[in-house]
Formats: sequence, structure tokens, C-alpha cells
Amino acid sequence: MMVRTGAFALFAAFALAGCQTATGPLGEVAAIDAAQGSTENISSLSAVIQRNPNDPEGYNVRGSAYGRGGRYAEALKDFDMAIQLNPQFYQAYSNRALIHRFTGDQQRAVADYNQSIQINPNYDAAYIGRGNLYRLAGRGTEAFADFEKAIQLDTTDPRAYHNRGLLYQARGQHDFAIEDFATAISLAPSNAEPYNGRGLSYLARNDEDNALADFNTAIKLDKSNAEAWAYQGLILERRGDKTRAYRSYAEAARLNPQLKAATDGVARTRGA
Repeated sequence: MMVRTGAFALFAAFALAGCQTATGPLGEVAAIDAAQGSTENISSLSAVIQRNPNDPEGYNVRGSAYGRGGRYAEALKDFDMAIQLNPQFYQAYSNRALIHRFTGDQQRAVADYNQSIQINPNYDAAYIGRGNLYRLAGRGTEAFADFEKAIQLDTTDPRAYHNRGLLYQARGQHDFAIEDFATAISLAPSNAEPYNGRGLSYLARNDEDNALADFNTAIKLDKSNAEAWAYQGLILERRGDKTRAYRSYAEAARLNPQLKAATDGVARTRGA
């Protein structure tokens, strides 16, 4: 009984962390793709721009490639040029907003999302991007409204459902959260994050079987997902299997030594 009580307290800490962070495709902060920013790829996109120097779309496409390649200063220049050539280019504003976010300029990011939405009130990506900014800033009500708007626009972007699910989860509305995570999974079945989210909500409902299945799937999809290993460890610990729990916690701690839930789990189950 002591194990289950302590582990449930740990779940609360896990859930809080899960609601505050979301990286990867669904969190909008994608991993750097060096191929996108490679000399070969950029050269081909630059050739298109040279043939059509007054076409804003060329700069927008190359700016996106720079951004995915982690070349943010060059990306900003291209989005600036795209907007200069077409001040109504709402996609370029939204893309530039994401670069501002990556470089830590949240105020300019929000301003660009606002401008994108002003030009096209039906552009779902801008609502999702702005909503994620609001969510990470702790402005849950505004974030929820943006994700809700994107969903009302019939978005097929899984981030809207995933991030709204995180907000439902933070409110303790786990049935709604599970439904949103399930939709995100149906739209992006190869992403590990919604499985983690849904697993946490299953765990909050004491549905250990479904929770463990989701954490196992998250690990299968992304073996470098430290949180999924830690969640798996938590379930195993709740079930009294401290030996396997230790292995899961240890892997989580190896992947992310700063993940306190993992290091604490290692300390509790070491020597099992």
C-alpha cells in the first residue's frame, strides 16, 4: 500500500511535468533536420529564387528549410523578404512566429501569430502555434480557446488535439483528455507523445493495463523518450515489480539525468 501511495504522489509530479512540456512534432518544437539546411538542398531552393526573385513563395519555402535545419537567422531573413514582397502572406507570418519562438522572442512570436490570424481568421496553424505559446506561458484559458478554434475549423493537425488534451489533463478532466489524445494518435500514430499523455490520464483513473500499454507503445516508437521509460517504471513500481521498475527508471535517468522523477525512482528501487 505504501508503494502505491508513494507512486501515486509521483504520478502527480509526472502529470504536472507532462502538462508543462511538449516537444517533438506534437509540441511544435521539432528536432533539427540537418538535411533540410544542407548546402545541396538550400542551393536548389536558391536556384528557384534566382529564377523568380519576386515570388514570395520561394523565400517562404527556403525559410522553412533554413528553420528546419536550425539556421534561424537565415530563416528570418527569408520570411522577412516573403512578407515584404507580400504583406498579406499569412503563412509566412506564422512561420516567422515559430522562428521567433525558437530564438526566445515570445513577444514577436505572438505578434506574428496575431497578424497571421488577422489576415486569415481561418488559418488553423496560427491558432495552434499561438495556443502552444500561451500554454507554455501558463495562459491556459487563452491556449484552450486557440486549440478549440483550430478544432472548430476542422483541423487535421494532431497538435491541436494533443495540446488541448494536455490542458484537459491539467484540469483533471481525464475522460476528455483521453479522447483528445486518441484523436491525436489517429492523426499521427507514429508520434510517441500522445501515448504518454493518454497513459498518464489512464493512470489517473487507475487503469494500469491501458496506461502500461500506452507507455510501452511510446517506448517502442521512441526508445530515447526518457519520460516514457519513467512512466513505465512507475507502473511496474505500483505493481511491486521493483527489479523491472529499477531498470526502467535507470534507462530514463541515463537518457535524461535531469529528470528528477527518474533519479528518485532509481533511488527508491535500487537493490531490488
